[in-house]
Amino acid sequence: MNGFKALRERATEPELMDDEEEQGQELREAYAHLRRINRIFGAAGPIQYGVKRVWETAGKPTQLSIVDVGAGSGDVNRRLLRWADKQGVQLTITLVDIREEACEEAARFYAGEERIRVVRCDAFSLPSGSADLITVSQFLHHFPSRELPGIVRRFMDASRLGIIIHDIHRHRIAWLAVWLMTRLLSRNRYLREDGPLSVAKGFRKPDWEAIRKACGWSSAAYSWRPLFRYVFWAMKTPGEADV
Repeated sequence: MNGFKALRERATEPELMDDEEEQGQELREAYAHLRRINRIFGAAGPIQYGVKRVWETAGKPTQLSIVDVGAGSGDVNRRLLRWADKQGVQLTITLVDIREEACEEAARFYAGEERIRVVRCDAFSLPSGSADLITVSQFLHHFPSRELPGIVRRFMDASRLGIIIHDIHRHRIAWLAVWLMTRLLSRNRYLREDGPLSVAKGFRKPDWEAIRKACGWSSAAYSWRPLFRYVFWAMKTPGEADV
């Protein structure tokens, strides 16, 4: 990345993990390292915040199903399970990823947890109404800006109630922090290369506003959350879902 000026616009370079030819043990290890990075930067918080907002608006149902697309090892969902226990919500979560390594790591991470199911498939093949909520955590930044409204609409169609999207704030402090942490904590090349690049491919307020306007949903909203994260959520409204 050529200096901080590059952060003014979203980076367009592909990440190593975007290459389907990349596979093997080092990739599996990257998912384990990512869990540690996610804990340090509080990646689970924004998703819980968005789910709670939609759940409350929907009338606090006692049963809730979630499909987490591009889930990786799905570690951010552990906090949702604890939240559901406290709220008395019967929660089931399906983790969807196209990567064999991600699904294997997710199955290992959640071994024995009956509320979690792992499915290897293309996230864009989900049928309409696959779950109450579709969650998208640190997945959207892998795609170019011109494709984002269509992707968000597709995931809304796959939900019955709405969607929650969490991704990284494109900011120089976030970039420096991730660059430093990935080098202090790991020698894994996926983490060291893709970590800082993920920040450079992240979002700022105008990016979320553009998505909100393009989708045209009155229920859509977004909020900055610590640490250098954004969460976007929207509920299905009669007559608007197919806008």
